[in-house]
Amino acid sequence: MQEGLQKSLLQSALKGRENAYAPYSDYAVGACLRCEDGAQYIGCNVENAAFGSSICAERTALCKAISEGKRRFTDIAIVGSGALPAYPCGACRQMLAEFGDLRVISANHDLSKVEVRMLSELLPLGFGKEALR
Repeated sequence: MQEGLQKSLLQSALKGRENAYAPYSDYAVGACLRCEDGAQYIGCNVENAAFGSSICAERTALCKAISEGKRRFTDIAIVGSGALPAYPCGACRQMLAEFGDLRVISANHDLSKVEVRMLSELLPLGFGKEALR
């Protein structure tokens, strides 16, 4: 992946984090999902007093893209507000895996720590469409 593209995705995720609503965990997250056609969708986490109603930044970005008719993705950049790189939770990994393997670019609050992995590394033996047949 081009370094410039990776930086651009991380900057967009960082910008998305600015809109996070995280009054309970105080852990703001931004994500930028890149489609195969180059379109980008930014998401942030939105917490709720009924914790199960909260949604992660990655699923926010994914739902925005799906609602616009997108189905093919190449990368997702995630920036959290902590000292360690932010990775998608299990639910986000499963949701993203529905649409194939993609590159996951994880960074910490100031982008000083960046790690890149494929989604298949983060969700080995995930539940997929083939299991329903």
